[in-house]
Amino acid sequence: MTKKRKHQEDFQKVKLKVGKKKPKLENATDTTFKTKAIQIPEQLKEDGVLPTQNRKLNIKDLLSQMHHYSPGVKHNALLGLKDLLSQYPFVIDAHLSNIISEVAAVFTDKDSGVRGAAVHLLQFLVSKIRAEQIAPFFPLVSAHLSSAMTHISEGIQEDSLKLLDVLLEAYPALLTDRSSILLKNFVELISHQQLSKRLKSREKLSWMLSVNPNRRVTSQQWRLNVLTRLKKFLQAVVDGSSEIEDEGLQGQKDGPHSVRNPICISWKVHANNQQHIQLFENGGLRPKINSSFRLRSLASVMDSAEKGLSSAENLKGFIEIIIPLLIECWIEASPAQSAPILGNLLESESQQLMQQVLSIIHLLWKLTKRHDETYKMELWLRMNYLVDFKHHFMRHFPYSLQETVKHKKKDSCKGNKYCMTSSNSVDHLLLNLTLCDIMVSLASTSTLQMDSGWLDMIRKFVTDTLQDGSKLNSKQVNRLLGVTWQLMQIQQNKVATEPLIKAVYTLYQQRNLLFPVRTLLLKFFSKVYQKEDLRTQRIRSRSKVLSRWLAGLPQQLALLGLRNPELSNQLIDIIHSAASRSNKELLQSLQATAARIY
Repeated sequence: MTKKRKHQEDFQKVKLKVGKKKPKLENATDTTFKTKAIQIPEQLKEDGVLPTQNRKLNIKDLLSQMHHYSPGVKHNALLGLKDLLSQYPFVIDAHLSNIISEVAAVFTDKDSGVRGAAVHLLQFLVSKIRAEQIAPFFPLVSAHLSSAMTHISEGIQEDSLKLLDVLLEAYPALLTDRSSILLKNFVELISHQQLSKRLKSREKLSWMLSVNPNRRVTSQQWRLNVLTRLKKFLQAVVDGSSEIEDEGLQGQKDGPHSVRNPICISWKVHANNQQHIQLFENGGLRPKINSSFRLRSLASVMDSAEKGLSSAENLKGFIEIIIPLLIECWIEASPAQSAPILGNLLESESQQLMQQVLSIIHLLWKLTKRHDETYKMELWLRMNYLVDFKHHFMRHFPYSLQETVKHKKKDSCKGNKYCMTSSNSVDHLLLNLTLCDIMVSLASTSTLQMDSGWLDMIRKFVTDTLQDGSKLNSKQVNRLLGVTWQLMQIQQNKVATEPLIKAVYTLYQQRNLLFPVRTLLLKFFSKVYQKEDLRTQRIRSRSKVLSRWLAGLPQQLALLGLRNPELSNQLIDIIHSAASRSNKELLQSLQATAARIY
């Protein structure tokens, strides 16, 4: 067979007859399909599951409008959300994740109206959402807040402080868990980094105050706004720490005269049955213990590196950054910069800024006391900042408020064109007391000779304020007694402590004192007496003023009568404590007044 014939047999074409169907291939695909009509009689029926607001928009419609390019649509969507959620609060729990994510996303919106509506909506939401509910979504909220605080737009930065106020008031524990990020944001709001010439070799950055002429407020007012929020944030950090004692004498909650609830047991009830008796107040199967200790944060578990100010290294690093900036703010607001003739007189805005500066330093000082190596931290603070504090803070001490001249109506001033008025919005005494608290914490018995100059200034100010303290409130008296106690611990000889005790006794003898003030004074004298009683067992040199105070307690109890049972109870506890120690002056006075008491 030839090659040509064999090729033709292999590729033989199939011949089909005319009119016959072509046979299907073995691998042919069937593409036929059938269709049927579907009838929807209620195609346009409204969704009856999701509630709607007055514009007939449900939660999904409003949340979808948050992505619209028009600021007006987004603003109306935020207003609609507030209206809908106020009418149907149960919608919040069902759509909490979407609501939080969409509202937080507009924290950095370009339109000021949208941001303002977001702030008002957030104020409404925090009153409806508990901390444990928002805790899983709080990292997202915190991230958007940080973006707003560090945004390039001045308006977004200003509105971020309003958002911070809302979150700090509602969820302080969740916000302080991210202290390291937020503290850096606070610093960047008032300053910028600059490479110092002296530190170029070590490649360290220094910070200096920034001035932005594009802001709607002055640089001093902007720093005041930022420092006010920083002070609130640090106060939340301090309050969240269970190891820091409260300020002044109020921190001694479990003193020798603390009141505990008695346990009353009826033996007749337990006579026939063998039942357990709860001897301790916080015992039993379900103990009621009021403790600020938390096994873990409400928020997600932090990384080991994310310790915030609880770490001594992080706290030192933040102090090294913020203290120089605070000193610069103080120098700008100090009376020497305003006019040489003013002396220690301050304007209202300057005093507010200086008060925030001192309050922040005071809170940082309190945070340093929660670490194990408190003594080393105090030495480090004294070595680095005592010279600057003496030069800038104590230079014009004590400070007083300058009276401002305001234009008044003719009726109020009776023909005078101007009237001198004093601003009551700031407390100059609190400013001086905060400064005293900071400075006294840097002194000790070993450094008494070197610090005698400025300690004498503080001692004189405290003594004069106590002797003329009939109009002091409980907060001022608490701070004042706290400084007095620190001064007495630094210099414990009778020559230094007796004038201070005498000044407190002068205030104690004032009539018509408020009950909280009288309570604080009683606690102070009781504490001083217990301290002196332990010391006089070795050295017999009892304070005459303290003996006079003890001798007058029975007569005060007789005169008080039934007018104030709580104050009478405190007096009885102190009298019992002193009588158990066989105090002669008290026992003689008690014997003479016993008939009037009973």
